[in-house]
Amino acid sequence: MPHQVREYRQTQWDEQLAAHVATRAVEWFAEDLGHECDWTSVGLIGRRQRSELAVVARRAGVIAGLSAAGVVASVADSGLGWQPLAADGDVVAPGARVALISGTTRSVLAAERVLLNLIGRLSGVATATRRLVDAVAGTACRVYDTRKTVPGWRLLDKYAVRMGGGWNHRMGLYDAILIKDNHLAALAAEGVGPAEAVRRARAFLAETFPPSRSDVMVVEIELDSAAALAAVLREAPDVVLLDNMQPPHLAECVAIRNDVRPDVILEASGGIRLETVAEIARTGVDRVSTGWPTHDAPWLDVALDWQT
Repeated sequence: MPHQVREYRQTQWDEQLAAHVATRAVEWFAEDLGHECDWTSVGLIGRRQRSELAVVARRAGVIAGLSAAGVVASVADSGLGWQPLAADGDVVAPGARVALISGTTRSVLAAERVLLNLIGRLSGVATATRRLVDAVAGTACRVYDTRKTVPGWRLLDKYAVRMGGGWNHRMGLYDAILIKDNHLAALAAEGVGPAEAVRRARAFLAETFPPSRSDVMVVEIELDSAAALAAVLREAPDVVLLDNMQPPHLAECVAIRNDVRPDVILEASGGIRLETVAEIARTGVDRVSTGWPTHDAPWLDVALDWQT
């Protein structure tokens, strides 16, 4: 069920993306233009001059954000033309033209930085995600993101993860039960252990939500050792997050899961890096989650080049 839930929600989020970008683009342009205008272009370039420029990838990577950039262009000036020459998720070579923008030169130049910031960041996230996905190729392990995203950019950051071949964890606090270390610490103060926490979460969902929602709300719990795993598995969580465990301990947890409750998904998190992710995936965990692509990956270098 949890994998199917994630796929269903990804479709929901995609439907919200265009409206989200249109709203954010107004704010982005207000930040760049203030309540005035691009005085350089107004002072030097004629009102009626028109031009066509290409968005060019300076480095190889996975392109993302072209569909969102079309929305941004229309917010900048409804008369601007936007023609993608690649698709989000494509691997592009250095020097590849990925889109054309055309219209009055003033409008093109006013839109330039906002467009490039959007495409550069999202392509950087997608490229980093693809490197992780490639590293676990040949295993059954999936790469998931986290909530470590730029404030206001979560839909976009998570979209870029998918364009890189990754998968989305919960969008926010509202769409899953995830019992983390601080929840467990608060419960431990009352004498409640991890297995009871899962049981309470299941009971809460059944009492609070109709089946149409409670049946798709994932229940996940974080553990930092194998000590409580067997007891937790017997309460049937959807996912157990194994936090900051070394590969031998992860393999031990996989063996326990396979013996006690094979249908529960095991997720490794903490210390997931390009150098370590393949070894972690080979332990038999079903997925890894990492914030690296959305909070620490370098942007892809993209530029706007004049077409002669």
